[in-house]
Amino acid sequence: MAEQKKMVEAITSMEVDFAKWYTDVVKKAQLVDYSSIKGCTIVQPYGTAIWENFRDLLDKRLKKCGHENVMMPMFIPENLLQKEKDHVEGFAPEVAWVTHGGNEKLTERLCVRPTSETLFCEHYQKVINSYRDLPKLYNQWCSVVRWEKTTRPFLRTTEFWWQEGHTMHETAEDAITETKNILDIYADICEQDLAIPVIKGKKTDKEKFAGAEATYTIEAMMHDGKALQSGTSHYFGDGFSKAFDITFTGRDNKPHNPFQTSWGMSTRIIGAIIMTHGDNDGLVLPPAVAPTQVIVIPVAQHKPGVIEKATEITEKINNFCRAKIDISDNQPGWKFAEYEMKGVPLRLEIGPKDIEKNQCVIVRRDNREKYFVSLDNLEEEIPKLLETVRQGLYNKALENRERRTFVAHNFEEMIKLGQEQDGFIKSMWCGDLECEMKIKNEAGLTSRCMPYEQETISDVCPVCGKPAKHMVIWGKAY
Repeated sequence: MAEQKKMVEAITSMEVDFAKWYTDVVKKAQLVDYSSIKGCTIVQPYGTAIWENFRDLLDKRLKKCGHENVMMPMFIPENLLQKEKDHVEGFAPEVAWVTHGGNEKLTERLCVRPTSETLFCEHYQKVINSYRDLPKLYNQWCSVVRWEKTTRPFLRTTEFWWQEGHTMHETAEDAITETKNILDIYADICEQDLAIPVIKGKKTDKEKFAGAEATYTIEAMMHDGKALQSGTSHYFGDGFSKAFDITFTGRDNKPHNPFQTSWGMSTRIIGAIIMTHGDNDGLVLPPAVAPTQVIVIPVAQHKPGVIEKATEITEKINNFCRAKIDISDNQPGWKFAEYEMKGVPLRLEIGPKDIEKNQCVIVRRDNREKYFVSLDNLEEEIPKLLETVRQGLYNKALENRERRTFVAHNFEEMIKLGQEQDGFIKSMWCGDLECEMKIKNEAGLTSRCMPYEQETISDVCPVCGKPAKHMVIWGKAY
């Protein structure tokens, strides 16, 4: 048990230093390693497996709605990027440029894609001719580059992996519906699969995506009370279509510009999983994305028949979930700590006495509750326990959000709450940028979203006293 104690102590307590705790978990659970390129990480097999499980879940949802995957180039010619003024200005500080090919200087700089709106528009200009060609529902899985000044694994890196959907529609109504439907898909996968409660809402104009008419977001609260923007969906109107001369012949036989959306979720969601569910012993993974859902640990494995029985059980479990057996010569206590560190949802222990009783012990990672389960009932009981883990994680995260959500009726309360509490602050807003900036500069809070579920806290803006237009969720964010 000394080895187990040593491993647990290797993680800084989140109550002592949350940022250091996060870095410790990322490193010691072997999710990423640092590369020699500033801001770039190597996503190790365990981290990649989590991402692949998430990717498969989301990809199925998107394909079910008719979206098709494509693969676009990673380079964007400078002239192409310049076509949409607001878009290029929004990304200019983060763009990486290629100036040489081999030893030859390029006649035109190439941008390493920070996002791919312009590439999709160039393509759509060629393939959209009639209303019969619409909608175009494309998505791609790729990495993008944004030259970040301050980086942290998964949360903000120079290169990161994501999916980016880019769609074109016949009408503005169709495009807006698509934008909101995608946000519903994002919210559903967060809450149902990742056990992360989110708030759906619309970004203020200051916080919306560069070049968008409207940006919709899902905002999650981390264990320390800070917000994490976990997915965004953007409505572009026909601005890009006009800039790129994308037209189609409508049902009236006249030329029209289609209406566009884009949307994405990235490897940042792994950071959300860590900071929402993790504890001082390491990761706590929701079952849907856990690379191993059940780890089988033989106890007293040197005794006759134990490894054989544990192997038989593992093979049986693998018929209905992801299971793995550890028959290494490490002590059981070390193994317990190792798989707690890695966040495996369920640990199944089986020893000689259990075999005699035709049972095993199953331990939940989220709360360490133990269950004695008949070996005849594993196919029924393990899925139930995995769902119990998922629901337990969701409830705990929701309780944290509700406990850390405050209401401010005036500006003095906003400043006081911003200084003394970490969490979400609900307050009214008149809609003026000047008031939004004052809240940011004096209270240290940014607008997270104008939630779909609006409340009337008061009739006036707490900053200027003018009539209030929206209830806004404010907070500090990653």
